[in-house]
Amino acid sequence: MKQVLTPKQVAQAIGVSEASVKRWTDKGMFAATRTAGGHRRLTVAGVVRYLRASGHELVRPEILGLPAASGRGEQSLERAAPAFREALEAGDGDAVWRMAFDLYLAGHTTCEICDKLIARAFHEIGDRWQHGHTEIYKERRAGEMCKTTLVNLQSILPSVEDDAPVAIGATLGNDPYFIPTTMVALVLREVGWRADSYGVGLPVETFIAASRDVQPRLLWVSSCYIDSPEAFLKNFAALQQEAAARGVPIVVGGRALTEPIRQGMKYTAYCDTLSHLIGLVETLHPTGARSARE
Repeated sequence: MKQVLTPKQVAQAIGVSEASVKRWTDKGMFAATRTAGGHRRLTVAGVVRYLRASGHELVRPEILGLPAASGRGEQSLERAAPAFREALEAGDGDAVWRMAFDLYLAGHTTCEICDKLIARAFHEIGDRWQHGHTEIYKERRAGEMCKTTLVNLQSILPSVEDDAPVAIGATLGNDPYFIPTTMVALVLREVGWRADSYGVGLPVETFIAASRDVQPRLLWVSSCYIDSPEAFLKNFAALQQEAAARGVPIVVGGRALTEPIRQGMKYTAYCDTLSHLIGLVETLHPTGARSARE
């Protein structure tokens, strides 16, 4: 996806004159920088932010590096959900990205998209696999396409402030599920956190080292698969002790954290949806959170 655009490209993409784009840029309606020669350069994220706020039509999305027909799709999460799941299962990565982008452009937050579209789709695909209605390779392929979509969504978010609160997270042990921890980083970035997922299967020793080096204001652990509850609880206890010693909240979530396992853990909060997480971080650091719909 393109990241830097000329006023002419933006004008063509949204169907207005180049002079209008230059005038709006000078009024601060588009975030822009200038080259050494004084030429305006705009970002895709800034253009998308303007489109969300104004409701202006996106005429030629391909100029922005977006899939053709972007901006003309379903604007209801509920109505988009069946087609989104079908696109994931069919391996149509362009449709997956286009539908997610259209919903974001329509004003939905990444939290809503992750909770009500992506998580729902994977629950349904997993259920269909368990009942023999789909193949496991389709779920794996869907995961790769979805990761690309999440990266694309992050690329069109407003930039995070340099002094934003920092959060890091990962999965522990042999947990291979990268979509949930990637979604956590995305939704935290949307509300103003400098959040990074450190991936899957992170050894607890290196997670502790990362926590000491980065000194985050928040830690998260996503757990969708636990092969050894005893080993997981031991590793998590070591991480929790490190976090507690420095006063860092630790948030957990994931389908593998059953009630018996959670009873053996100490944590700040268990979140079964990303909306719960956002509600929590707004109480932890309200000055660091910005409007998710700006």
